Amino acid sequence: MAAIELRGVVKRFGSITAVDGLDLEVPEGICLGLLGPNGAGKSTTMRLLTGQALPDAGELRALGHKLPEDSKAARAKMGVVPQLDNLDVDVTVEDNLAVYARLYRVKDVGGAVDRALDLARLRDRRRDAVDQLSGGMRRRLLLARGLVHEPRLVLLDEPTVGLDPQIRTELWTLIGELKSRGTTILMSTHYIEEAERLADEVAVMTKGKIIARGHPAKLIDEHAGEQTAEVYGPPERLVEVRAGAEAQGLMVRPAGPAVAIVGSERAGNGGIPSEAVIRAATLEDVFVLLTGEEAE
Repeated sequence: MAAIELRGVVKRFGSITAVDGLDLEVPEGICLGLLGPNGAGKSTTMRLLTGQALPDAGELRALGHKLPEDSKAARAKMGVVPQLDNLDVDVTVEDNLAVYARLYRVKDVGGAVDRALDLARLRDRRRDAVDQLSGGMRRRLLLARGLVHEPRLVLLDEPTVGLDPQIRTELWTLIGELKSRGTTILMSTHYIEEAERLADEVAVMTKGKIIARGHPAKLIDEHAGEQTAEVYGPPERLVEVRAGAEAQGLMVRPAGPAVAIVGSERAGNGGIPSEAVIRAATLEDVFVLLTGEEAE
């Protein structure tokens, strides 16, 4: 059974269509990364699944429950880690967890709190007020709060946005441990490395639609080929290189101070300048080619 099923889902905000006929199925037991630029519709999709937003068209199911009609039953089996920090700063770390355990009617509240503290590696901070925690600790507490009732499905909305690289890596480790338990995860992100490291499958989303989906290696092979050639130089040189590559039918994308010729192994004689740096094609190449947006 699929943990999540969306068919032709549409969500509009006035004249803006945030989700545009979205079809999405997430099998049980995998981590699916929704990878897309800001404004792609990722967070709106999350809000539709939690009942915080109502669809204008289409069908949604989560864990077998039809949404939004049966949102309460679905939410009881679902853990949600929001993008924005909404922790209660007036109580302790363990009180934040205990309140949610009671809301979800967990039988052994104390045991659930202890498990969540261990997962987040916050047992020694259990009696601290939330406002005494660092930013990274607060994100770990948000993750623990979403897992306190041991949900079958977890929604992670941009789980590491705004964090420095070291703290981001700590969160990735915790999410990886959650994955290893077989929990179904739907994670929205615009970080390429996050999707590559955590997701069993990646669904590239832009303008409210899924435009490509598969294992990262499969997406790279299908859309970017084996190699990418990066050429650095003054603007006029880069214009010349782009024109030459495109004349051979090759795909070219901007890459900061360079241009990247994607699928450069297909170039004919003279198609790749001698000064080019050759590297393996990446998911970033796929992302930029498909969405037209620079990656992070």
